[in-house]
Amino acid sequence: MDYTTLRNLKTSVFEDAADGYRNASNMASAAKESLERRTGSAMRKSLSGKATEAALSQLRELAADFHYTQIECGVIGTALKALAADLNSAKKKLDAAVEGATAEKLTVEKDGSVTYPEGGDAYQGKTPPGGTASGVTDATAKAINRQAARFHPNPYYARAQEYADRITAALQEATAADEKWAPKLRQLKADDDLTVSAADMADALKDTEAVRKSAESYLKGIKPPPKNGDPEDNAEWWKHLSEEERAAYISLRPASIGALDGLPAAVRDEANRTVLAEKRSEFELRLNAIPREPSQFVSVGGRGDMAYTQEWLDWHAKYSDDKDYLEGKLKGMRDIQKRFDRTGQDGLPEAYLLGFDPDGEGKGRIILANGNPDTADHTAIYIPGTTTNIETIGEKPDHSDLGRSERLWERSHQLAPDKSISTITWLDYDAPSSIVPEAMQDRQAEKGAPILHQFLEGNRTAHKYATGDTGHTTVVGHSYGSTLIGDTAKTAIWGETPIPADDVLVAGSPGMQVKRAADLGIDPKHMWAMGGGGSDILVRYGGSAAGLGDDWVVPTDPEFGGNILKSDAGDHGAFWDNDSISLKNQAAVVTGKYHMVEHD
Repeated sequence: MDYTTLRNLKTSVFEDAADGYRNASNMASAAKESLERRTGSAMRKSLSGKATEAALSQLRELAADFHYTQIECGVIGTALKALAADLNSAKKKLDAAVEGATAEKLTVEKDGSVTYPEGGDAYQGKTPPGGTASGVTDATAKAINRQAARFHPNPYYARAQEYADRITAALQEATAADEKWAPKLRQLKADDDLTVSAADMADALKDTEAVRKSAESYLKGIKPPPKNGDPEDNAEWWKHLSEEERAAYISLRPASIGALDGLPAAVRDEANRTVLAEKRSEFELRLNAIPREPSQFVSVGGRGDMAYTQEWLDWHAKYSDDKDYLEGKLKGMRDIQKRFDRTGQDGLPEAYLLGFDPDGEGKGRIILANGNPDTADHTAIYIPGTTTNIETIGEKPDHSDLGRSERLWERSHQLAPDKSISTITWLDYDAPSSIVPEAMQDRQAEKGAPILHQFLEGNRTAHKYATGDTGHTTVVGHSYGSTLIGDTAKTAIWGETPIPADDVLVAGSPGMQVKRAADLGIDPKHMWAMGGGGSDILVRYGGSAAGLGDDWVVPTDPEFGGNILKSDAGDHGAFWDNDSISLKNQAAVVTGKYHMVEHD
């Protein structure tokens, strides 16, 4: 970039353009939310049939278009802000050098060189003449010029050379910024169609990564999230960022923002939905790249015997595991999208994706809320147990972990229709893959306990920042999830609340690592437990025998000291059956209607 261009450059042009793209991103986000959370919800409440489903399908495609627009415009806006910041840094250095040179009666030429007047002690009746200094940035050349200045008879020479070097360095910095950003901005374009394909979303991810790498200096100018901060630290950090700074972090580091406990639910949801869309497209492209499975068998001999084909054996050895892995992850992602699509069905509130990582320890991580927990009067955080992962969390909707949270919301809403309710499915730990040996040990609960404690603190913090109070929270643990709750209480350090919640309710608990509720730091009046028949008896007392309950005591034993709830669950997974006493009792605790609880 030449001197005249940089001198006359108005970086506000790029900043104004960035604001325009950011506004377009915000409008696209608002349109997407309107389609998903209001228009679609209203249609489900009042309409049904094939025509309605077709219309809802088109709305989902349109919402995907707006989501893609939101992501890309957000990235472009941040890229332009970063470009403006880089150029503004160079321009400030140039302007400061020019002003300094002018103040010392030096003349800056149109090519950036600096002319100095005659000056110094006269020699043989002549004053040392003036001249022109051209800037250099090479270290060796600068050293030679410094040495020459020591012996130069004109004192203006040294000053002119210094200013010329500063001007050249500023021009070089601006040129580097232009060369860095020009190709990046040219690449930020979309296909000329209205279909958001997996390739389109993969391209959006590629764009985000490219801009993020180039915008490191810009992001470093923004105060980063507190290192190892607690939820209160995170909330304070976010509170004091400008809208522009928040937008930059959401567009360039959505996974990091989506995982920060203490941030508003709407912010985490926006960030995690971007991660979900990008990861889904990435996994779809990876799956599509796997060659088609060849014929598995071939006839051998004359009696109709069959044998594996060599082509299939080679394919199976190379691709089978990857194919199963990708299909399982994509199934979980589709189940999350199905929950989004059910908003409004039977009054179901909007969903908030508070955490998402399809690769977390190989099993995946999901935190999904029905209703906004930041503003809810009552919040229930449901922690599933053994064998839960991203592939199974939405399996068989009537009996899935996501489905259980939905039914708990529905029953709680029925009991307290005048109150706002939020129910959260929390799978942010490595749930045991098997009963034997994993679920018979405490290792995975112990590892997940600090993560759960941090989330519970974050839930309270976000609620306090949104409403001024912490609301009423119930932690619900099923099976091994209750063991995790017990370990969570034990990991609290001095001064921390063992379980940052008002009530703890466990169903089918094989033990909570203690003999009494009071040992968890929980008021026994707010400790609730229920058991079931059939397989649930085996789980509860099998777990206690394995050592998950101290001295073989489980929460449904009278000596544990909590409230034992009446339950009609016929087996270990039946606590959330519709119209059951078990579900109604859970809802009564969740909504704080303790007088409605039926004790056993």
